[in-house]
Amino acid sequence: MSEHWQARRSGPSPQRPGDRRTPWQRDRARVLHSAAFRRLQSKTQIMNVGENDFYRTRLTHSLEAAQIGTSLINQLEHVGSADERSLLPDLNLMETLCLAHDIGHPPFGHGGETALNFKMLASGGFEGNGQTFRIVGKLEAYHENHGMDLTRRALLGLLKYPVLMPPLTAPDSLQNPGSLAKWKPAKALFACDADLLDWVLEPLSEQDRTLFQQVDQLRASPWQRSKHKSFDASLMELADDIAYGVHDLEDAVVTGTLSEQQWHRHLDRVVSQLDGALSELMQRLGRQLFSPQHSVRKDAIGALVNIFVTAVQVKQTLPDASEPLIRFNAVLPEAERFLLDSLKAVVFEHVINQPSIQQLRYRSQTMLLNLFSAFHNEPLRLLPHNTRTRWQVAFDDQGQIGADRVLCDYIAGMTDEYAHRMYRNLFVI
Repeated sequence: MSEHWQARRSGPSPQRPGDRRTPWQRDRARVLHSAAFRRLQSKTQIMNVGENDFYRTRLTHSLEAAQIGTSLINQLEHVGSADERSLLPDLNLMETLCLAHDIGHPPFGHGGETALNFKMLASGGFEGNGQTFRIVGKLEAYHENHGMDLTRRALLGLLKYPVLMPPLTAPDSLQNPGSLAKWKPAKALFACDADLLDWVLEPLSEQDRTLFQQVDQLRASPWQRSKHKSFDASLMELADDIAYGVHDLEDAVVTGTLSEQQWHRHLDRVVSQLDGALSELMQRLGRQLFSPQHSVRKDAIGALVNIFVTAVQVKQTLPDASEPLIRFNAVLPEAERFLLDSLKAVVFEHVINQPSIQQLRYRSQTMLLNLFSAFHNEPLRLLPHNTRTRWQVAFDDQGQIGADRVLCDYIAGMTDEYAHRMYRNLFVI
């Protein structure tokens, strides 16, 4: 891979004496040893952290996504053409992307993300992937100005949405959002990080960048949808989807949240639409998934993952682009994509959308709304010393918009437990 994709924003830096690591190994180490990565152990995946020691957290989800990501690379190394194999990311780079892909998620999952977005409508919005980009490129303490100072290709691979936030309209009052459902975040990066995005996309020609940053305009929240992502990002997102669709499904089955009857009600119609061999396999796996024997169930989970990993293909999704990293994407064939989307829909309908989970989400969103309001109203009184200093510098340089971004960085970095504790400190008598 050409040198400009291995470059770091800080410029060339001599490696330590005797250090023989590749740029991708160094990227992986920086993610693994970061505070943002460690915090994932105490952030919600679906089930609230602490309610059951079996549930997956953001950390275990990211580890599983990394394992699936490397399996996708191994598969394509065996079945891909010579040109496709030359495009594959190094295994260390693939792990870096999967390990880091969720570090921007705030406490309490997507519910917390929507709450922060509402509070930030007048100051540039909030979105988890945009916060990931901000953490690795600016906030993490590895480098004074450039966060983890990852390689350009690693940053490109973390861009699920390589576009800037559209203009956002804030309601007259940011105190009472009503239903937060209408304030889902736009899938985009923050305007304050445009300089970092420009640096990442610098090797692209003007035509390639225009093609790569195309969006579909939407009439309602989240207002826009970016149409393209890089090859590495497509592999990372596929690994994330498989981990969500299969491993979070396992959580639901083991804990009894999803019953065998509910599975058949939702999946029998799906399975009947698959071709003969895949339909027959899914019927067998459906029975194994609800076996009382743990080993039988684990075998079914592994077989489900294998269906998607062994089906991966490389397709031209942006044929007019000259840069291969944005011209190609990893995709699933139509049948396997339909099946994976159906598994994700089962998790959403019978786990995420359950009243008990939604009630917890509502409570958690309310906590974050109140925390943001408290820090916004009394920053110099309530913020920790380091954050208070950052807030003051941002306020002096950029006004309230910059200061609010610092508040958002602080709250988004909280673990679930830290946010609970801070809320009790401020509001619970």
